[in-house]
Amino acid sequence: MKNRWRKVLYENHDKPDNYIDETFLDDLKKNLYVRKYDLWTVIRESGVVTQQISCVCIFVLLFIYMKEDKISPQMLVAISLATTFVGYLFFCWLSASELRRSAWADLKSAGAFLTLSFGLSPILMTLTSTISTDTVYAMTVAMLLTNLLFHDYGANAAIVSQSLSLNAAIFSAVCLASRLPTRWHAFATLALALQIFALWPSLRICLKQKHWLNQCLTTLLLTVLSVVGMATISFTGAVLLALLHLFISFGCSTWLIALQPLKNNIHGPWDEAVISN
Repeated sequence: MKNRWRKVLYENHDKPDNYIDETFLDDLKKNLYVRKYDLWTVIRESGVVTQQISCVCIFVLLFIYMKEDKISPQMLVAISLATTFVGYLFFCWLSASELRRSAWADLKSAGAFLTLSFGLSPILMTLTSTISTDTVYAMTVAMLLTNLLFHDYGANAAIVSQSLSLNAAIFSAVCLASRLPTRWHAFATLALALQIFALWPSLRICLKQKHWLNQCLTTLLLTVLSVVGMATISFTGAVLLALLHLFISFGCSTWLIALQPLKNNIHGPWDEAVISN
């Protein structure tokens, strides 16, 4: 009696290497590790994206306000320092059990950054003086888009690079600072960029981890601020920004839920071996 074919390499079955028998698909499994999402959870989590878009818009709006003399750089620096101090106290209160640095160490770091930034402000003003304004603004747009693309939204993906995202945002601030008249303008722009793109994400993550309602309130607050601020510059821009927020929060979320039943991952004997221990 002829031996039954087995999937082993040490027996000669007189079969080609790519031979499979009728039992090959018996171990087929579908969608083993698929996560099921509900609509409102996806809408709530999409707030991280809309928050970052709102932060970028607020940063650009405040730059325009300074450039058009609607707000003085000294006032903006004072507001930035005050809100940063309040945010730091709030962060310490929320994560008191997890803090590994002392307040004195944080104060020294902040003081060193502010001193260095203010001292280098005259250099920042002339850093791109030989480059045309259109080119500088184009680079700023590219860097802010890079910030949005590589920002850490909480997904474990290869494209995420918080360092690249932050550096792109700081570079955009340097580009914009070079088109302002005084060292105070340049210093205010750089300090604002650090507050929005470096410090705020840490507080935002802490708020989100404490309670899901914080995520919703933060998204709503930043969305309203960005849309209202945009309306003071351009009503059409405010409408487009509001539509973008609605599309991301509701349109894309609904689209994801609609596509979820179409997901079809297959697993079987052809998968790579996974060592559990």
